[in-house]
Amino acid sequence: MNRLLKSFVMAVMLLTVASHSFAQDKKPTAQEAVELVKKAVAYIKENGREKAFAEFNNVNGKFVDRSLYIFAYDMKGTNLAIGNSSSQRMVGKNLYDLRDPDGVYTIRGLIEIGNTKGKGWLDHRFVNPVTKNIEPKATYVEKYEDIIVGSGIFK
Repeated sequence: MNRLLKSFVMAVMLLTVASHSFAQDKKPTAQEAVELVKKAVAYIKENGREKAFAEFNNVNGKFVDRSLYIFAYDMKGTNLAIGNSSSQRMVGKNLYDLRDPDGVYTIRGLIEIGNTKGKGWLDHRFVNPVTKNIEPKATYVEKYEDIIVGSGIFK
């Protein structure tokens, strides 16, 4: 009986570790990206831009989850914040004319979505911060006042 109980406890522990590991490896969904953007916009409203942008830039903060991270741009294409550690050098730079490897004007496209629809998705390619490879990405943005706030999923 004692050995059976130990085996059972061991099996439960292994399943717990395996399920936690699986959850960490699971790719973010489009819904999770939308929810993160909505959370970020609410954070700006509650805490102001300075505090929000500092939190968005924190690569270990509450707005980074696996390959999901928040970014913000002004309507002229200047990066105000980005939670991707490999892209932090972009903060403060105007990236209006940035193109992906296929020639898609990424920032222009995101600003256009913000200005014309208020929110929406753009397909492009970008460096995945987890794999470090250039991969197809769908990015969701919402316009808030005179900025766009977004996050994306790698396909």
